[in-house]
Amino acid sequence: MNIEKHLSNLKESIDVINECIQRGNLVERQRTIGFHTSVACVDLLEVYLHKENLIDPGMQLKHDWFASKNKIESKLPFEFQNKDQILNIMHMIETKRNILCYGAPQEKETIIEIITLFQKLRKIMKSMGVDNDYEYE
Repeated sequence: MNIEKHLSNLKESIDVINECIQRGNLVERQRTIGFHTSVACVDLLEVYLHKENLIDPGMQLKHDWFASKNKIESKLPFEFQNKDQILNIMHMIETKRNILCYGAPQEKETIIEIITLFQKLRKIMKSMGVDNDYEYE
C-alpha cells in the first residue's frame, strides 16, 4: 500500500475516533475505538517506515504482530527513531484490542487509556515527520 493510502486510512480512523470522543459515547463505541486505534497505529508506523525506506514498498505490517513483543522484534529487527517507545505503546494498545472489540463492555477509564496511548503515539510520530493533524469537523 502506498503512503497516500495509509494517510487516507489514517484520516478515516482519526475522524471516527474523534467522532466517538465528541459524542461522548466511548463505552457504547468501544469496539469501534478498539479497531480504529489498532489499525491507525499500524498506519502511522507504516507511513514512517516507508518514508524512511526502512521497509520494502510492498511490505504490510499486521496489527496482531504487536500483541507479541517477540513477534514484532522478529518482523522489525532494525533500529529506528523512538523504536522502543513506539513499539511499547503499540503493544499496550494491541493487547487491549480484542477485549474492546470482542469482549464485554469495559470501564470508560480503560477506553480513555487506549485513546490516551494513541494520542501519545500520534505526537511521537508527528515529531518524526508523520503528518497526522486530523481533527473532527
